[in-house]
Amino acid sequence: MTQSTRVLVLNSGSSSVKYQLLDMRDSARLAVGLVERIGEETSRLVHTPLTGEGAGRRERTAPMADHAAALNAVAEELAADGLGLDSPELGAVGHRVVHGGLKFSEPTVITDEVMKEIERLVPVAPLHNPANITGIRTARALRPDLPQVAVFDTAFHTSMPEYAARYAIDTVTADAHRIRRYGFHGTSHAYVSRRTAALLGKDPSEVNVIVLHLGNGASASAVRGGRCVDTSMGLTPLEGLVMGTRSGDVDAAVTFHLMRVAGMSADEIDDLLNKKSGLVGLCGDNDMREIRRRIDEGDQRAQLAFDIYIHRLKKYIGAYYAVLGRVDAVAFTAGVGENAAPVREAAVAGLEELGLAVDADLNAVRSDEPRLISPEYACVAVAVVPTDEELEIAQQTYSLVNA
Repeated sequence: MTQSTRVLVLNSGSSSVKYQLLDMRDSARLAVGLVERIGEETSRLVHTPLTGEGAGRRERTAPMADHAAALNAVAEELAADGLGLDSPELGAVGHRVVHGGLKFSEPTVITDEVMKEIERLVPVAPLHNPANITGIRTARALRPDLPQVAVFDTAFHTSMPEYAARYAIDTVTADAHRIRRYGFHGTSHAYVSRRTAALLGKDPSEVNVIVLHLGNGASASAVRGGRCVDTSMGLTPLEGLVMGTRSGDVDAAVTFHLMRVAGMSADEIDDLLNKKSGLVGLCGDNDMREIRRRIDEGDQRAQLAFDIYIHRLKKYIGAYYAVLGRVDAVAFTAGVGENAAPVREAAVAGLEELGLAVDADLNAVRSDEPRLISPEYACVAVAVVPTDEELEIAQQTYSLVNA
């Protein structure tokens, strides 16, 4: 009998599907790909098999009316490589689901009741959960016999104590409308905190880590002994650090002010804070590489945007240092965190009294491997740990269905 060791990981967006097929015997990737512009005439699928004679990038452009059409196209590409979704080696499908509320603190096999709960959470994740639901429904229709597992971005943060998770507003109103800090990027924070502990040669239960997930979306977390005790994103992914297009922390009264003085609607303010703020709002660019290039040319707007970004980052490092009491490591991850050496250097500069320092030579090294960039004398390790959310989802999915 063929052992079902493969897991297909799906990350469904409103008009896209990212996917990876992994063999969990050795966590090897067999294929990766992306379908984008679903529902348009110019739908595009980029598929890369990573094993066998067919290894190499393939691309097709054709109308894909919906997620069902997109996943059928993915299935065709996988089948062409001998990796079809009808293979007995495929044991489960793992789905990234952005919002799991308080109900889901672990990966969960998807049932009709689970689907109803994910749907009930749409009001607190209107941009993400509907797309995740569409991907789940499509995959269930394609392989109704397979376990489908939801892995929630919020799950890792459900361990936060109430005093960290609750906002200081009327509790009746908060409870009635599920208003609290949920946090996001949880699969990344979980994965990176564990990998950081391994880098230090310790068990996660022995280590306190500040994880800085810095991409176009950015979040920080304080992880004590493998459990999240605070995180920067809140009810939505808007709160916290300065991001590519999101403002991060802002006085809530800014919303009322813009309504009263500028005559802006709630939707217009939502669009402003989520899509026209952050780095792009400050200087017109949300690509850190371009911002650094402009700084090198003497661009003052780019410099100010960078300084605001770093100032907020330092505030969270300091705050989470205080929350944890003892910090063993600060770990940088995601696109900016892994690749932007000037960000890492600036974020730690001036924090020597807290035991933090960066070695310039180590910081300049580019690598896909977890590594320390702090000097040997530093009391707190500073690490760069490439995140792998797809592997985390696959591992959680495989462990659940084989428990």
